[in-house]
Amino acid sequence: MDLGLKDKVAFIAGASQGIGKATAIELSKEGAKVAICALDDPELPRAVEEIRSITGNDVIGIPADLSLTEDAKNFIRKGLEHFGTIDILVNNAGGPPDRQFLEIDEEQWTRGFRLNLLSTITMTKEAVPVMMEKRWGRIVNMTSVSVKQPIPGLILSNTIRIGVVGLAKTLSNELAPYNITVNNVCPAYIETERVRKLSIDVAQKEGKTVEEIVGRWESQMVIGRMGQPDEVAALIAFLASERAGFITGDSIQIDGGYYKGVM
Repeated sequence: MDLGLKDKVAFIAGASQGIGKATAIELSKEGAKVAICALDDPELPRAVEEIRSITGNDVIGIPADLSLTEDAKNFIRKGLEHFGTIDILVNNAGGPPDRQFLEIDEEQWTRGFRLNLLSTITMTKEAVPVMMEKRWGRIVNMTSVSVKQPIPGLILSNTIRIGVVGLAKTLSNELAPYNITVNNVCPAYIETERVRKLSIDVAQKEGKTVEEIVGRWESQMVIGRMGQPDEVAALIAFLASERAGFITGDSIQIDGGYYKGVM
């Protein structure tokens, strides 16, 4: 299937590893030019080189802490300085830590809000005027299956990510006349570095082994395993494509059957 992504310009946030990097690779394989951001550490230039070596396409890396509004703005602005335009925006940032309600202080609530909701608002606001002028665009927000079925112990994520869903649904109505779609991707447990760290934290809290925690999570998915980053990336690439022009305002889970609802 030709997704119509050749020479499109895609900005993928939080893409030095995990789902973000897999998405950048997938879009680059489809012929897109790619800008990625992540914290200013050795993982970012390594990811740039890896993507470039796999696909041979134009890719740049921009250091950014997405919990800082100016960094989120600068990711889009610096990417626009390099490429001159933007067609696809993938809003992706690491999730909040595993905490119970009474363990969370005001600073952690604020950081979670800035990382997982305000960064999405900020990057989208910077990108949308360019897309409106072109009368074409794709915005894909990485959320979590927790927006449909809250995950125990992840109250920060359960609370804040639902705000992204409300934003996307409302924004999809505003931007539809400009041929800009806005959708959310809602994964369950995906085999990433963040989930590995989460499994260690949970195991320590519960006095169990990491293998026991991972086994419990896998048993909650009818497929019986965790997802892989490239499986999520394939869904994102489709939503970012020409072929997905009739899908907007939706929250699509990719969860191996974790979500037990019917809608």
